[in-house]
Amino acid sequence: MKIAITGKGGVGKTTLSAVLSHLYSADGRTVIAVDADPDANLAAAFGLDKEQTKDLRPIAEMGQLIEERTGARPGSMGGVFKLNPRVDDIPQACSVKVGGGVPPHTSGSIRLLVMGKSKEAASGCYCPENVFLKRLLKHLVTERDDVVIVDMEAGIEHLTRGTAEGVDAFIVVVEPGRRSIQTALVVRDMSKTLGVENVFVVAGKVRSPADVEFITGLLEGMNYAGSVGFSQAVVEADIKGIPPYENAPETVKDIKKIKDFIESCIKRPGTIR
Repeated sequence: MKIAITGKGGVGKTTLSAVLSHLYSADGRTVIAVDADPDANLAAAFGLDKEQTKDLRPIAEMGQLIEERTGARPGSMGGVFKLNPRVDDIPQACSVKVGGGVPPHTSGSIRLLVMGKSKEAASGCYCPENVFLKRLLKHLVTERDDVVIVDMEAGIEHLTRGTAEGVDAFIVVVEPGRRSIQTALVVRDMSKTLGVENVFVVAGKVRSPADVEFITGLLEGMNYAGSVGFSQAVVEADIKGIPPYENAPETVKDIKKIKDFIESCIKRPGTIR
């Protein structure tokens, strides 16, 4: 499974990314969790502290490595550099292992990789950092057997057509509110241009059936995969610095249902709820 998750800040996409990683690990799968949001906080959702992440550097900031692999100095534009640099060793060498053993017992493994953001990425520039990050993401999605879960910013700028076509499920997390729904509709239209087939919407921080009814009424044909209720336990987990997977069983139950629904849709293409 290759899953990309996007949504505006504060809607719960990072919690969804972390819990999904734990659920697949509990299935005995090797998981690579990729923090591709410039406001990187996936490590916190895994309950990792500063000591555990002291050696975890964003890939975009590894100037010497990028120069060695692309043949060009980061920050430079134009000139000649490799568009297909070697990246197959990066997931192991530049990630940290997320601790297992939380209930239910984690039988697989999770590694956290932080992408960072090149200064020119938003402009579409083919600078060395941007090329390296996109090549790495394509490798993770299209060339590995691991479960890959990518926590992205509110958009699909990190994806190229070749990468997007390898994504099994593209999840847009929304909250009750028209601006959040509008973001989902924009992402839906952008994803079509890249050939993404399976776009799902997850309602986050839901407080009542009315919230779900409001969201589903505005989705305009997008696949609704389920909802995650607002949870004080998730808030407390953040305060305590522990994973929601360990502290918020109701949230885990909600996300398990979402996982099962998405998998059933992918096994039966064309399924719309």
